[in-house]
Amino acid sequence: MIIVSVLYPSGHAFDMDYYRDHHLPLVRRLLAPAGMRSLSYWCPEGDTMFQLIAELRFDDRATTDAALAAHGPATQTDIPNFTSAPPVILIGDEKHA
Repeated sequence: MIIVSVLYPSGHAFDMDYYRDHHLPLVRRLLAPAGMRSLSYWCPEGDTMFQLIAELRFDDRATTDAALAAHGPATQTDIPNFTSAPPVILIGDEKHA
């Protein structure tokens, strides 16, 4: 399983209503048909470097790369609608302990 983590730094305005009601449905609408298996997000507690972390899961790297190449620009273009935070994007293969 490939995980794409999108980390939004703290210290920037963040419109949670827009994110939840518009951005996440956009991501799901574009990426689910392209092979995204799941989409979740969480907000770290306390004083942390990141205010929100989204996690997108795909079966394999080829599917991930194709989905992000096809639809990443549309999802990235929407980011200024809910935050000025420049996201940090990490991609890796999930491991189980």
